[in-house]
Amino acid sequence: MNNVVSDFLKRESSAGILLMFTTALALIVANSPLYFYYAQLIEIPVAISAGTWSIDKPLLLWINDGLMAIFFFLVGLELKREVCEGELSNPKDIVLPAAGAFGGMLLPAAIYVAINWHDPVAISGWAIPAATDIAFALGILALLGSRVPTSLKFFLVTLAIIDDIGAIVIIALFYTSNITEIALAIAAGCLLVLWWMNRKNVVDIPSYVLVGIILWVAMLKSGVHATLAGVVLAAFIPMRDSKSPDYSPVVRLEHSLNPSVSFAILPIFAFANAGISFADINLEGLIHPVTVGIFLGLVVGKQVGVFGFCYLVIKLKLAQLPDELNLKHIYGCALLCGVGFTMSLFIGALAFEQTGVNRIFDERVGILAGSAVSALLGYMVLYLVGNKNDGRATLPKVSR
Repeated sequence: MNNVVSDFLKRESSAGILLMFTTALALIVANSPLYFYYAQLIEIPVAISAGTWSIDKPLLLWINDGLMAIFFFLVGLELKREVCEGELSNPKDIVLPAAGAFGGMLLPAAIYVAINWHDPVAISGWAIPAATDIAFALGILALLGSRVPTSLKFFLVTLAIIDDIGAIVIIALFYTSNITEIALAIAAGCLLVLWWMNRKNVVDIPSYVLVGIILWVAMLKSGVHATLAGVVLAAFIPMRDSKSPDYSPVVRLEHSLNPSVSFAILPIFAFANAGISFADINLEGLIHPVTVGIFLGLVVGKQVGVFGFCYLVIKLKLAQLPDELNLKHIYGCALLCGVGFTMSLFIGALAFEQTGVNRIFDERVGILAGSAVSALLGYMVLYLVGNKNDGRATLPKVSR
């Protein structure tokens, strides 16, 4: 299990650094003479049809609805492995990161809602600052190298996994619309097939992929956001082959998908969604409640929520700090949790892509600014704290 987690950390750290590069590239292109071609590229219509049935979307939505479904499939696989055999299988080990994840979702959302309560359109973006981009955050930790304890990386990974669960629930409950009963019935039929396959210990991965594609199309047409098909499909993949317990379809799929998701799908998503033309930004847009709400949610809400809830459960003796960590490390990690980036951009697209309102704001400005400030502050705090033991004597420890 340690090898699996170590591979995860290395992959996510490298992916975070690549995300920084693709984000910078998107911003450069969007503010150069190439912007016209960039805009034309992401708006290219792409259609698949058979008879009267068709899926016709611009390239950007194929990326956000299609490629990101694969990303969420990988997230689902990681969640299943962690719940069945990993860090989330032992309840006492998840109390502290779970508290931080809950506070890190609650406080940012509350700040955003308080600022945008008066606007029925803007309020739909309440979940944008509640997300954390694990790849970006671990990329920052990678830059710090040995100055941060390894246990801090494990803490951040566990917190981010729980944060992902929260994001999945939020998308499922609050970002679905125009439900189509026939398509939903087909999706339900796919679930029955997947359940039967799991019960019969079917470990043939292409069979699951085929049913998963049908499920994705059905959910896309049903009004339930199509990316959730990835999470649902992952839940039915057998953790172990009952006839050969050493073989894990979940782990095999994880290792197969890791490179393409980390080094292709997420960078493509970042490049397609992070291209903001600063020529279109004015003072009114910068101080718009949506922009301010997202920025303050990520920079203030995340650090107060994550650190505050962690501090509370420690003082109440409901959880203990992992070895090598002190409260300064937790505070620096809480700042890094304000890097919402990929997940915040994704939820922002869900919140505003279908409003039909000519907005004077661009939620991506608040996301990029809040993520950048959080990354910088988190890096500075953790760099100054270093890998020292100061202050640990007054704090509770985990028994090993």
